[in-house]
Amino acid sequence: MPTSSPRARVQRTERWFLRRGTPTMIAGYGFAEHVLPRMLPALAFVMLASLAWLVPLKTAGSGRWVLLGVVVAVTIAAWVTISLFVRRLPRFSRPATIAILAAYAVMPIAVPLLQLAVDGDITLPGARALGVLAFLVFFAAVFAATYLATTYGFGTLLRQAIRQAITDLRNSVQVLGRALPVLLFVTLFLFFTGELWQLMNQLAWWRLALVVALFGAVTVLAAAARLREEIGRVEQDFSPPMLTAACAGTPLAAVTIDAPVRAVSLNGRQKRNLLLMLATRQLVQAAVIGLALFAFFVLLGVIIVTPAAAEQWIGAKPAISPLLPGVPVALLRNATLLAGFGSMYFAVTSMSDTEHRKQFFAPIIDEIERTLAVRAVYLSLHEDPGARLKSP
Repeated sequence: MPTSSPRARVQRTERWFLRRGTPTMIAGYGFAEHVLPRMLPALAFVMLASLAWLVPLKTAGSGRWVLLGVVVAVTIAAWVTISLFVRRLPRFSRPATIAILAAYAVMPIAVPLLQLAVDGDITLPGARALGVLAFLVFFAAVFAATYLATTYGFGTLLRQAIRQAITDLRNSVQVLGRALPVLLFVTLFLFFTGELWQLMNQLAWWRLALVVALFGAVTVLAAAARLREEIGRVEQDFSPPMLTAACAGTPLAAVTIDAPVRAVSLNGRQKRNLLLMLATRQLVQAAVIGLALFAFFVLLGVIIVTPAAAEQWIGAKPAISPLLPGVPVALLRNATLLAGFGSMYFAVTSMSDTEHRKQFFAPIIDEIERTLAVRAVYLSLHEDPGARLKSP
């Protein structure tokens, strides 16, 4: 007798996909059945916080901070309660789905009307130029962001990437010892370029942020190209030993695999989910290296670049950072630019260079390979509930 029914095994595998941040691998993955129930805690939090914060806080007078604490406690308690409720009821009926969406759609109208009735005035959320439409923009943006993050398991992927980054920091001597020498060889000579100091002294921080974001976009594009190659390679090796090894430690560990499993092509949403998985890990890993580079260049600048040298390179007296007295703003921007460039170079190199790939990129690909292998077995069991199981 098997230890559990095939249906229960399939459901546990679906929860396994959720815990790994790849919910799109679930068969029949849809909005009402899978996405909305997991969105509900966040949507309820926003709805309750909007009503509690925007309506009574202005009229609270001296007790506003006490009210703020009550608001925070109530909204967090409601969020936790709804989260537990959703775990017990994973799918909503059609009337429940319509009721939830209708309640959220009413919020851009209900919140300003209630505040107008209580305070006689409306506190706009940010963009005053939009007027009352700012409420519609705010709630629509929250819904869209929550939908995308929930659909692709972004929160789970980000937690996993940060956890891996913390693990890397524990081995920081080995990680930085491998990554920094090559990156410094590529970027160090740029640090002493006078034209770069002149540019950084004039460049606004928001423009520099766009440049760093551009470096991140290049990293994502490189990851997307590499991911296509890896998916094609993995799907050609769905042999029984490979699938059995991949399913070890998962709810499908007891499934007997006697023959190669047919590979089912990924749809666009599933490919984007895997790309997000790869890109999140790569970007967080690159950010750790980038922080180390930033600290190195700031320290190097403080030691080597005197105020006279900075003034000679810039052609004028450099602006000084208000947060770090005596440190030129150009130095901080220069370090930020080189750290961003070095992070991008590291992320791209880790996908192609043999040594870097083995150290930094291979573990991520191993996780994607395992996810694809488990998905292949899961789909076979989903289509054929009578698949043979090992004896307990």
